[in-house]
Amino acid sequence: MSKIEKALNKARLSRKSIISATTERLTHEAEQRPLVKQIQYTKTKTIQVDPGVLEEKKVIATSSIYAREAEEYKLLKAQVMKKAREKGWQTIMVTSVGKGEGKTLTAINLALTIAMEVHETSLLVEADLKEPNMQRFFGLRGKAGLSDYLLGGTALPDCLITIGIDRFVMLPGGKSIPNSAEILGSPKMRGLVAEMRNCYSDRYVIFDLPPLLECADPLIFAEYVDAILLVVEAGKTTTGHVKKAMDLLEGKNILGWVLNKVTTNDKHYYRYYH
Repeated sequence: MSKIEKALNKARLSRKSIISATTERLTHEAEQRPLVKQIQYTKTKTIQVDPGVLEEKKVIATSSIYAREAEEYKLLKAQVMKKAREKGWQTIMVTSVGKGEGKTLTAINLALTIAMEVHETSLLVEADLKEPNMQRFFGLRGKAGLSDYLLGGTALPDCLITIGIDRFVMLPGGKSIPNSAEILGSPKMRGLVAEMRNCYSDRYVIFDLPPLLECADPLIFAEYVDAILLVVEAGKTTTGHVKKAMDLLEGKNILGWVLNKVTTNDKHYYRYYH
């Protein structure tokens, strides 16, 4: 039995106890914290998105149709936030081992699920500038984004988007750029990450980066963030590739990894955090 299969079996056995203990603890913590006031966005543009598009693209954090799957993201959020609060981490990089393993969708649903906490806000940043595709998950296209801010002189507020969900803001990637590693390693990018971290004490910033084994971008960006969440696909990602990815991240703060696209007997997809 592979390490991934062992991890999956372990997650299945412990899932109920984790949910119960985590829910009880977070409920107690929530009662002790003041509520975040409703945010009024004056500079960030609000775009109403089609709920049907969100469900079609599996943006399911607020879906009633995919309620069971949405619960898995709540469990992921609970475990991520537990460790982040303990360590004082606010900036989290989400990446994968290889292509097509679901890291962008994981980042989107994690950020939305965090924003649904009445005590927290989230900023989702697409830093995959080689192949930016986050907008399509929201039925959007052609919006200015991170690359336009870094290279084109577009003001940051003109790149930020809200979609009618309180406490959630998105910064899409914008135009694709070939020399993305050099741009992500620039002082302007480093300063932006620091600004995002320090601007709001109750905000979690989720960055979506390219796959680890595809380019240098995530290794460069890992120096800026507090912690890293690694996505692997069940039945696809090999143990050797996972080991290689973890070797590349040696010395970095690893939140853990998400085993994605796990199929159960009733054909539902689940996400497990380890």
